[in-house]
Amino acid sequence: MKNSPISSKQLLTMLQMQHCRPVLPIRHLSNRRRQPMEAGQALHETRPHLLKPGELTPGITALEYHERRMKLAKDLSPKSCAIITSNQVKYASGAVFYPFQQSTNFFYLTGWNEPDSVMVLEKPTNNLNDVVFHMIVPPKDSFTEQWEGFRTGVNGVKEIFNADEAAESTILPAYLAKIINRNDNLYFDLPKDKTNVSSSALFSTFFTTQNNFNGHQTIHDVIKQASGHKRILGLHKSVAELRKIKSSAELRLMRRAGQISGRAFNQAFARKFRNERTLQAFLEYKFISGGCDKSAYLPVVATGSNALCIHYTRNDDVVYDDEMILVDAAGSLGGYCSDISRTWPANGEFSQAQRDLYEAVLNVQRSCIELCKASNGYSIHDIHEKSIDYMKMELRNVGFSGIQKWDVSKLYPHYIGHHLGLDVHDVPSISRNAPLGEGEVITIEPGVYVPDEHNYPPHFRNIGIRIEDDIAIGADTYTNLTVEAVKEIADLENIMQNGVSTEIPADVISPLDY
Repeated sequence: MKNSPISSKQLLTMLQMQHCRPVLPIRHLSNRRRQPMEAGQALHETRPHLLKPGELTPGITALEYHERRMKLAKDLSPKSCAIITSNQVKYASGAVFYPFQQSTNFFYLTGWNEPDSVMVLEKPTNNLNDVVFHMIVPPKDSFTEQWEGFRTGVNGVKEIFNADEAAESTILPAYLAKIINRNDNLYFDLPKDKTNVSSSALFSTFFTTQNNFNGHQTIHDVIKQASGHKRILGLHKSVAELRKIKSSAELRLMRRAGQISGRAFNQAFARKFRNERTLQAFLEYKFISGGCDKSAYLPVVATGSNALCIHYTRNDDVVYDDEMILVDAAGSLGGYCSDISRTWPANGEFSQAQRDLYEAVLNVQRSCIELCKASNGYSIHDIHEKSIDYMKMELRNVGFSGIQKWDVSKLYPHYIGHHLGLDVHDVPSISRNAPLGEGEVITIEPGVYVPDEHNYPPHFRNIGIRIEDDIAIGADTYTNLTVEAVKEIADLENIMQNGVSTEIPADVISPLDY
């Protein structure tokens, strides 16, 4: 007897029973209504499945970006201007470009995600109602846009991004000099990261097009010549203080990124991988198909002794059944990062040595997470010092006899964690010794990496284990933003041996509503 065909309604019911939560039906889309708007990034009008009304970027409204600028303006002196530059497109070779990554300070204050732009926040008086938000951006250009995509342009940056004044980047030197000349104080940070180590790297090609721009070669030259003897003050500390405390909208984005990424890990636990690169590809696919924009950073996928390298990113080895797999990977949503590390046995079951060492690291992580409450008054450094004490005790309990606190640093060579946000290692200028406050987000990631040396128990050698979660600090509590990624041994073994029921459909339409 032939089986009768299954209707789509029956199939949906079966899927809903299979999963622990309702499954979104597949949406069939056709007859798109083209919007007359042209912009260099997603808007609600052009990508309503990504942004809600009022949002400039996923999850963050135009009002929140305005409030961020006003908070920064409060720290500025009267008759001053703050200048922040966007990033440029970086090229690997010739016309082959890397994916564009916006300056996170620039993005935090504007929501603008196009290159070769400058933001100026001008404060003529002590009255915040007088603050002027300037944007100098690339002009509309039909030829360039045919090759590189739409630009938002001067009119768009005023109408959509709420710039009070705007100009084309072709007149940047004169426009910028005029603002600087009428103010007494200038706030500007030279780039200090590894991609822009000298002032000549800053917009070096920005002033080398058809016009000479009065001989100016870089934005730094414009500022230096226009400012004369005026005070040039740093800006990054003020922005960092704003960025370290996350708003409810930022926390919601980071929670969603953590949830998607955690479920992707669970899916990885349920599968057998024969090499590191396919595990990396699987996770990155799950991050994006689940609703993230991209991976938050280059993943670490390290099997066996490869895990002894903290930032192992070659990801080109085969997986042996008697080894453990250490993965540090996560997705990013709306510019906000998640950051997860998990370690599990390749064959689906912990050996006794793997179990003992893993439980030791997990106990350290549990104890450190419990400290992540503002009422405790701990700093990241305080938690790190505690983690060393916890690790010493745990390692002694599993057989590292006679180990002292100074010995722990060889087996546990990295810090307990870092701030997280628009950058994976967010706001590094914030002191590790400052007490953690409500709204900060940090990682807690103890690890143990046992080299093949005779003074360590032989059954632990060549094992590397790291367990990492993202923790939002509350007043008297905390929130684990990556709680979906299982880490208890019983849960891991159950998923590895029986599968998982929290798969995210690959056709998610709205990552924030799902």
